[in-house]
Amino acid sequence: MTALRHSVPPQVFRDMMAGVCAPVTVVTTVGDGIPVGATVSSFASLSLDPPLVTVAFDRNSRVLERIRAEGRFGVNLLGHAQEDLAVLFATRDVDRFAAVDWHYDDGLPRLDGAAGWLDCDLHEAVEGGDHILLLGHVVGASRAELPPLVYAYRTFGTHSHYHERRRPPITDSIAALTR
Repeated sequence: MTALRHSVPPQVFRDMMAGVCAPVTVVTTVGDGIPVGATVSSFASLSLDPPLVTVAFDRNSRVLERIRAEGRFGVNLLGHAQEDLAVLFATRDVDRFAAVDWHYDDGLPRLDGAAGWLDCDLHEAVEGGDHILLLGHVVGASRAELPPLVYAYRTFGTHSHYHERRRPPITDSIAALTR
């Protein structure tokens, strides 16, 4: 392993990463019978076989602590009209679930009206600087045909014109290229 070189300054890194378009999710679980959740934009698919996703949490996150204790979490992929939920679940010291419509789905808190839902078992937790990367084994999934909420340049939006045009079926070119 080579020695680490000097890191880019934190603000330069933040500004660069602000331009990376990211899906907006609310990750949920239950702790001591109480639903907990937080807005997470560091979400991605990782593997098809087995089906794995990743989410990253600050090491001091209370939601992270609950997920590790519970061994399960849900991922609510927010739709383009759910910016208010993203802000609410990013706010500290509020009862996040009191102000939203939600229900339990196989024991995990699921937000009503989300564009997508994943039920995950905690597969692995990986140390990564000031964050912990959780790998979730997806055991259940569903989606609505809604444009997703995305975050880029420190603002919310959606995929360019997603809601305005029909999307013709396409072959999963990315998966095909890896074979």
